[in-house]
Amino acid sequence: MKLQLTFLFCLIALNFILPQQKDTILYKWIPTAAAGLNINQIALSNWTSGGDNAISWTLSGILDLKYITEDWGFRNNLNLAYGKTKLGGANFITNDNNFYMETILSRKINWAVDPYISNTIRTPLAIGYDYRKNPVVPIANFFDPGYLTQSIGFIYNKVNGFTTRLGLAAQEVFTKKYSALYNIDPESGEVKNFRIEAGLESVSTTEFKIAENLLYKGNLQFFTRYKSLDVWDVRWDNAIIAKINDLLNINLTYLFIYEKAQSPTAQMKESLQLGFVYSIL
Repeated sequence: MKLQLTFLFCLIALNFILPQQKDTILYKWIPTAAAGLNINQIALSNWTSGGDNAISWTLSGILDLKYITEDWGFRNNLNLAYGKTKLGGANFITNDNNFYMETILSRKINWAVDPYISNTIRTPLAIGYDYRKNPVVPIANFFDPGYLTQSIGFIYNKVNGFTTRLGLAAQEVFTKKYSALYNIDPESGEVKNFRIEAGLESVSTTEFKIAENLLYKGNLQFFTRYKSLDVWDVRWDNAIIAKINDLLNINLTYLFIYEKAQSPTAQMKESLQLGFVYSIL
C-alpha cells in the first residue's frame, strides 16, 4: 500500500513538473536588454609626424521582447544609437543617430513558411547636420524624416539564427522641415509632408558564431514600389562582435544604404570600436 501511494505521488508530481520543463518559453514574456558605450580615442603630445587629438563615442541600446505560444509568435525589437566625434579643437559632430523598432506577429501553420504581419519604424533619434557645408546645415530630426512600413506575407524561421520574410507592404513617409530632401512625389515632383507608397518588402536576418568569441549579425532589407519595380531601396546592416569578456567587446560595423529618394548614390558607414556592454536583462 505504501509503495502504491508513493508511486501515485510520483505520478502526480511528474504531471506538474514535466509540462513546466517542456514549455518554459511558452506563454510568458521573454525580455532581453543591453546598453553599450563604444569609444575611439587618440591623444598626441609634441607629435612631429602630424595629426591631432580625436575622440569618438557612441551610446547604444537594444531591447528584445518576445511572447510565444504553441500557435503564435510575437516579437518586438528596439535599437537605439547616438554618437559624436571630436577632432582637435573643433566642436563635436554627430556620427550616429538611429531609432529602429520592429514588431512581428506570426501564426504557426505547420508549413515550411508561416504567415505574418509586421510593422517597422525608422527615424533619426535627434537632429542631424550636413557637415560638408560651412556653416553646417541641419538636414534631419526625430521623425523628420520618419518611415513606417507595414507588411503581410510569409516568414521562414525554422533555422536557428536565421529568418527571412517576403510580403506585400505599405510605407508611409513623414516629414516636417525637411520635406524637400526626403518627401518629393516621384511622379509629380510635388513636395509633401506625408506620402504613402505600396509595394513589396523583403527582410532577412542572420546571427551566427564565427569562432567561440566572435559573432556575426546581419540584417538585409529590400523595399520596392509597384509604380517602379525596377528601383529597390536597400539597407544592409552588418556587425562582427569580438567578445573580450562579459563587459568588453570590439565591434566592426558596416552599413550600406541605397535609397534613391535620399541620394542617387549609395551611402556607406564603417566603424571599428572598443565597446563596453552591460546586459540589463
